[in-house]
Amino acid sequence: YGAVIANAQLRDAALASILIAATSASLAAVFGTLAAIALTRYGPFRGRLAFSALVFAPVIMPEVVTGLSLLLLFVAIDLERGFSTVALAHASFTTGFVAIVVQSRLVTFDRALEEAAADLGCPPWKTFFVITLPLIAPAVAAGWMLAFTLSLDDLVVASFTNGPGDATLPIRVYAQVRRGVRPEINAISTLMISAVTLAAIAFALVSKRRALKGAR
Repeated sequence: YGAVIANAQLRDAALASILIAATSASLAAVFGTLAAIALTRYGPFRGRLAFSALVFAPVIMPEVVTGLSLLLLFVAIDLERGFSTVALAHASFTTGFVAIVVQSRLVTFDRALEEAAADLGCPPWKTFFVITLPLIAPAVAAGWMLAFTLSLDDLVVASFTNGPGDATLPIRVYAQVRRGVRPEINAISTLMISAVTLAAIAFALVSKRRALKGAR
């Protein structure tokens, strides 16, 4: 563990991975929630099938295809590869996962609460932020955590979209493992598992506390 702390490359890669995962998860939470609302609330609108395909295709598409497609896109629009391209790439394939989680919550959502707010003169945007969003917040948080974990763990898409000299933690670990498994790899793997486990436990405790508070 001391060697991990002293290894500047692993520290920088871990920090970059966390920042990328947080950024992409936040983008995915916003766009995934909006996509879920559009698919749940607005019925069979024109272009619904194409919109659904755009949202959910990255969920079932092989990561190699997703990474190569995004690489070609970034090259075509002359976008310099680096932090932003990896974050956008991760957000593009995790948005579908967030949409699935939030959509499952919206299906069972009691719309009478929104209708009551509208009857009392509450504008739609305020109804969303005061009524809808707090009630679906656990699903949005769960989607964010899922997107964060998927981004933090990703190797294939990041290897296509990262810039020269930039490397996320999975890329750095994979490069070192090819030269042999060193104790630092075991230590960083243990730290990652511990961090994810603690985050999952904290989220479960917060969700349980909210559920108990709501039941009173």
